[in-house]
Formats: sequence, C-alpha cells, structure tokens
Amino acid sequence: MKTGLETLILPAGGAGEEAAARILAAGGLVAFPTETVYGLGADAANATAIAHLYAAKGRPAFNPLIAHVADLSAARRIGRFDARALRLAEAFWPGPLTLVVPKTDDCPVAELATAGLDTVAIRIPAHPVAEAILRAFGWAVVAPSANISGHVSPTMAAHVESDLAGRIDLIVDGGPVTVGVESTIVGCFDVPMLLRPGGLSRERIEAVLGAALARPPVEAESDDSQPLAPGMLASHYAPRASVRLNARDVAAGEALLAFGADRLPGLETAAAVMNLSPAADLDEAATNLFGYLRALDAKSPRAIAVMAVPEEGLGEAINDRLRRAAVAR
Repeated sequence: MKTGLETLILPAGGAGEEAAARILAAGGLVAFPTETVYGLGADAANATAIAHLYAAKGRPAFNPLIAHVADLSAARRIGRFDARALRLAEAFWPGPLTLVVPKTDDCPVAELATAGLDTVAIRIPAHPVAEAILRAFGWAVVAPSANISGHVSPTMAAHVESDLAGRIDLIVDGGPVTVGVESTIVGCFDVPMLLRPGGLSRERIEAVLGAALARPPVEAESDDSQPLAPGMLASHYAPRASVRLNARDVAAGEALLAFGADRLPGLETAAAVMNLSPAADLDEAATNLFGYLRALDAKSPRAIAVMAVPEEGLGEAINDRLRRAAVAR
C-alpha cells in the first residue's frame, strides 16, 4: 500500500471531477459523494488499484465491492439482468439500490472486486458529483464507503479526511449527503433476496416486484466468513466506543444517541446527547445516523447508549447498522 500520500481535497465542480477521472485512470484512489455515503473509488478493472483500496481501508479481501456505473447500458455490460432485475433497475436507478446479478461472460470487473464470486454488485448513484465523475472516467468504479473498514461510514468530506488522509489521492468535497445510510442490496437470484437493508425500503421494492423479498439463509455470523454482498460482516459500521442498544436509561459516563421526544432517566448526567430525530422521522434519522455516531464517539464516552428505533421503513436499515455497530469486537 502507498502510505504518506498527500491527499488533495477539491470542491465539487468541473476541476474536481476532471481530476478525479484522471486519478482513477492512473490507478489512484478518489473519495467522492453519493446520495448514500461518501465512496472510495478505484478503477473496477484495475486489480492493483483495488488492492490499494483494500489496503487503505484495511478491508478484508473476501468482502465484495459494488461497481458504480453511469447508466443502465454500462450496467448490462458487466451483469446479466433477468426480467425482475430489469424491473427494479428501471424503477429505482439512479438511486440507493444495489443489485447483485450474475456476471456477463466477458465481465471486465476484476476478480478481486467480486471476491471470487460469480456475481457482481452494481449501482447507479443518484448524485450529480458521482454521475459527473463516472461519465468523465467512462467506466465502472468500485466504491465502498470511504472510511477505515468497520468504522462508522462517512457522510461528509471531513469524515473521509479523518480516516483516510495520507492513504488516498483525492477527496472531492460535495457537502453532506442526503440519504445517510448505504444502499439497499437485493440479490437477483431464483428468489429475489434482501441481502442488506438500506436507503430504499423493503416495502417499495416489494411493491415493484409484487412479491416478498426472501432473507439470506445464513447471515454472516463472524468476521471470518465470506459474505454474499458488501456490508454483511457481523461487526461493521462501528465506533470505537461500545454500543448499547434499546437503552431505557443512561448510565454514568455514557453518551446517548436518542430518537424521538422521550427523555430517559440519567439524561442529565450523560457525557453527550444527540437526537437522530426529535420528531421521530426515520428519513431524518437515517441522514443523521453515521455523523452523530462519529460525533458522540469523538467525546470518548464509556459507551454509547442508543434508544430504540422502530423496525419499519428506513428503520430496518438503521437498526441493521446499529446491530452491527454493537457486535463485540
């Protein structure tokens, strides 16, 4: 891995996007905003660049990456879409949905990016900066979240700089993201399967399919198993402080990640308090989730207590991230 790099930070716009395309073409690493979180991009066909990406993140090489493309025609060059996959793509792309489909026979995405699987994860992001970079580059870009592997995902450029400065070539600063949790991942298998809840709710996907999404037969139960899709490792999205879920009180030395208007016993002596959404709005909570976890973690609390979040709509994705953040490490 290249270390001690001078990480350039450029504002979004023509110069930043053109620089990003040049660096990607030269095998470098570029962080850029999508509507979900900031991604760390590398040329999807360049195994050396992808190896550098894994090293920069400290990411296990068996964890597959999502190939980001500019349009559906580019997606169909690397993956085979059956009727249901095509229906989902046409309904929700560009947007926070990743589809796992069989590779095309001549799929040029590097084996290292697909972790040796015969499928490829594909997404078209709905963000003008991401779209401009993909079109300027002219090819697929693999782009996991732009953070140290397992750490809280980045929702603004400062988060990327905190984790990866000196490890990557460029950060394109497009301001805060709008969705705030990663894309929903659907496996387009014989029976469509929800592999990871995310920024697009299960209910909307099932409405388009006209059928319920299956659940994976076996979730990743340890960090040593190979996941079917990105973001399925048991311990993931984790702050440095331990996380206590479904908190009904706040213990001495704990920070509180609140949700809704309820006030918990012990709140007055909390090390810090941030509320995902005082109005209990799940969209607002998803947008704030990773930024607030990072902010509370920076206070070095004894632990982070997290109030219950409803398991509905985007609450499914929020709770998935929180459960993974809470896994003992």
